[in-house]
Formats: sequence, C-alpha cells, structure tokens
Amino acid sequence: MPTHTGHHFLQIPGPTNVPDRVLRAMDRPVIDHRGQEFAQLGAEVLEGVKSIFKTKGPVVMYPASGSGAWEAAIVNTLSPGDRVLMFETGHFSNLWRDIAVRHGLVVDYVPGDWRRGVQPEDAEHRLKEDKQRAIKAVMVVHNETSTGVASRIAEIRKAMDRAQHPSLLMVDTISSLGSMDYRHDEWGVDVTVGGSQKGLMLPPGLSFNAISEKALAANKSAKMGRYYWDWQEMLKPNRSGFFPYTPATNLLWGLREALAMLHEEGLDNVFQRHNRHATATRAAVEAWGLEVWCEEPKEYSSSLTAVAMPLGHDADKLREIILEAFDMSLGTGLAKLGGKVFRIGHLGHFNDLMLAGTLSGVEMGLKLAKVPHKAGGINAALERLAASRQQIANHSPLAEAALR
Repeated sequence: MPTHTGHHFLQIPGPTNVPDRVLRAMDRPVIDHRGQEFAQLGAEVLEGVKSIFKTKGPVVMYPASGSGAWEAAIVNTLSPGDRVLMFETGHFSNLWRDIAVRHGLVVDYVPGDWRRGVQPEDAEHRLKEDKQRAIKAVMVVHNETSTGVASRIAEIRKAMDRAQHPSLLMVDTISSLGSMDYRHDEWGVDVTVGGSQKGLMLPPGLSFNAISEKALAANKSAKMGRYYWDWQEMLKPNRSGFFPYTPATNLLWGLREALAMLHEEGLDNVFQRHNRHATATRAAVEAWGLEVWCEEPKEYSSSLTAVAMPLGHDADKLREIILEAFDMSLGTGLAKLGGKVFRIGHLGHFNDLMLAGTLSGVEMGLKLAKVPHKAGGINAALERLAASRQQIANHSPLAEAALR
C-alpha cells in the first residue's frame, strides 16, 4: 500500500465518520457508573434519545451491536414456537431471520429479489389469510444496508390495520435512524431496533430498543429465556439513570454530544441533507451510465446507494483500486451481491464537499479499473447539489435578508 496523506475517506454505510465534537466528548476519564454524575448523564441520554425515535415511550440501551438489539426484541416479546412474518429484502433481513429461527420461532419468510422493499399489500394479504391470528409479529428492515432499499413503514402499518391483525410490528432502523425520517409512535411500531454507529455518528457499541405499551404487555407473557437482554432488568435502574451492569460510559458521553448536534441542525434539516446527498449520488450514477441497485424510486435509501457493476467487472476489484489509489473505503457487496455491487455511504457527519470528493474518487477509480462508463458523473452531482442549495437559500430568511 502507498503512503497516503490527508484524511481517509470512510464511505462505507457504517460505521461512519465520527465528528470531532463527539470524539472530544468521549475523550475523558471513565467515571463511576454507580455515582451521581453518571446518574445525571444516564438520565439525560435515556430521555434525549427518545426524540430521535420520535417516541414518548422507553428506549432501552445495551452495550452491543445492532445484532444484540435484534435478539433483545425477540426474546422480550415472543415465546418458542411462535409464528412470525418476515420479508427477504437483503442480507440483513436474512440474518434477522436466522436469529429468529435459532430462538425456536416459526418464520414465514417471504422471498424477495433484494431490489425491492416490503410490499404493504403483500403484508396485508398474508395477515388477512391468518384467520387464527397465529402470527405474533411482523418483522421488517426499514433500510436494508446491503442494497440501499428502504421499506415504507407507515404504509406497512396501515396495511396491518386494514387487516385488523393484532401482531406486533418490529422494525430494524440500524442504517436509517438519525438519517431518514422515522416515527416510532406515529407509525405504530412496537419495537424499533437501532445502533450507534451510523446516523447517530458514534463508534460501534451501543444498541437500542424503543418499546411500545403493546410490546411491554407482550413482554409479561413472553417465555423465552433472557438475562442480559431482559427489558425489565434494564427499565428498573434506568428510572434513576443507572444500568444493571457496566454500561459503555464514554459512548454515552458521545451520545449526549451527538444528540445535541442533531438537534442543533434540526432533525428535518438532517433528513433533508441526507435526501440531497442521495439524490446527487444517484444523479452521478445515472450520468456514468451505471445502475442504482434499488429499482423503485419510492424506496430509494437516503443513507447509502448501492451501484451495480457492468457484467464482467468485479466490484471488489474496483474497491481495491480506489482504496489503494485514493485512500477511500467503499462498501462491499454482501452475500449474493459479492462482487456485483459497491455501496457508497453518504450518511452521518457528512457535507456537500465530502460527497464531491467521494464521487470524484469513484469516477477516477472507474477509469483506473477500466470499467465501462461515461464521464460527467461528478458534474451531474455538483449541478444537483448547487440547484438544491439555491432552493434552500431561496427559502431561507437569512438568505433573503442578505439579498435585501
């Protein structure tokens, strides 16, 4: 590998770039997690994180990756032998299914081609067919990190309501939380699964369950064994800002700072920024003559874009060339998409110039790797960014005051 100067471009779909403010917030001595200073910190972040899920209910926080939060959602609400409805949307829906199977659940797994999200009408049909109400939970990945395809959670909730089915709705938001609009309470979600290392701009190590009253009721009769993941064991000490076992103390300092940053920008502005960057990235892909993996515009992800390689060309070889030449990491194709797609992460602590640099690296890499493409992707993205920036300025009171 050559010697590189400047910053490494980490453009995988997570873990994402950690802001300096968050790094500085974590860079402090560890404090006593049984002391009053920690209780104040714990209470603040446990309350503050609710605003990101858009819930008034409890959010349980574990020192774990998102996979831990998946497992917690299952063992706290279900019993061995319960039937659940899941949909194949990509690599991570497959992994969640595997966890469910290993816990003794009976999984109705709806096959998919990885290019579309969950179809609400399909969910409605299958729930109406369940005359005995045997299905206890519908489990959906909001934003499939392996494909750049987002399922429409609000429409799925409406489909469940039309079917008048009592099942729980569980949603994985690991690569959408803090990057894409999400409304736990309003959309009637019962358990939302989240992680720290993407839109929340933290290192890996924290995972979350946002919990509805209906899920808490299900928890009382759930028969799966649990100890580390037990919601009740977490909720009791959480009421006073504490945890039942050693928490990830310094990550909680980072979370407090990340929450402050998200609210300073404003969540609606955060989502708009991610939408702008996703739109500009797709403009570049189209101009290159390549194909966005997601087939349905209503299901485009704002967190990442998966790009299909032309036949006969290897995405991993392209990624290797870009890493060596430009010190930039792109996301690999996972499972059956290995070598077929590369993924551009544009989420978290990210801005227009970082996106411009990212897309420049991709375009130069395409040329070095001799991948068939057209020139002009960067210009197409820059034009889209400039146009959207002007649109924002035209509606900004500060911009109007400056023009006067």
